[in-house]
Amino acid sequence: MVTFDELVAEAQAAPFTGWDFSWLDARTSLTQDLPWSYTAEVRRRAAAAASLLDLGTGGGERLASIRPRPARTVATESWPPNVTVAASRLRPLGIPVVHCDGAPNNMSAEAAAASPGRAGLLPFGDGVFDLVINKHESFRGDEVARVLAPGGTFVTQQVDYHSYDELYQLLGLDLPPQPDTWLPLAASQLTAAGLTIVTTAAGQARRHFDHIGAVIYYLKIVDWAVPEYSLDAFLPRLREAGQTTDMWPWPMHEPRFLVVAVKPGA
Repeated sequence: MVTFDELVAEAQAAPFTGWDFSWLDARTSLTQDLPWSYTAEVRRRAAAAASLLDLGTGGGERLASIRPRPARTVATESWPPNVTVAASRLRPLGIPVVHCDGAPNNMSAEAAAASPGRAGLLPFGDGVFDLVINKHESFRGDEVARVLAPGGTFVTQQVDYHSYDELYQLLGLDLPPQPDTWLPLAASQLTAAGLTIVTTAAGQARRHFDHIGAVIYYLKIVDWAVPEYSLDAFLPRLREAGQTTDMWPWPMHEPRFLVVAVKPGA
């Protein structure tokens, strides 16, 4: 039987590049999927678009799988290590990767402000993309609207509040006070920029972690999930949880929402 210390060592040594969750996927099981498919939503629209912009492409893993895709497809990425990873994957496919600053968190006061001095300007001309896509990345509604061609579409899937509640519970922490969802806020930012909301959907996936090592790996790579967390500080709590056999596999809910918006025009 694999010991707790061995699981910790394996999780700490496991690699993570780009936005590749394959190590974690092999140690978790998705027992309930979202009621929509982000990839299917994108593929359906990409087939009819002449140009596509992927905001926050990560390591380019998802964009590389979109087929067919427009001949003029561009990706942005704000985290420097991922720019190199994405470029090595996407440039052979004819997709340039542009390093640019990320937008403010859409749930922040800065994101809701109308100041043109906010971060997140996109280095592209006006009206140059038929389709802009965004999965789990911050965005500026005004910049999305600006780079969309008239009649163009924006598709975004976002991580909702309460996505990390089970992590707080496992670590013995009080849940932070949060609204039920920020979907109305996201929609209002887009309508304020002049876009028309055509589709919204909310749902949650359900995932089971096979063992404590998978949780430790997740906390390592999604380090914003629980700001109070550090492995050293919570090691006794993690050991207790990992050695409580009836806790495993351990469930985690993943609330998400989808918004599709269109720029008015021919």
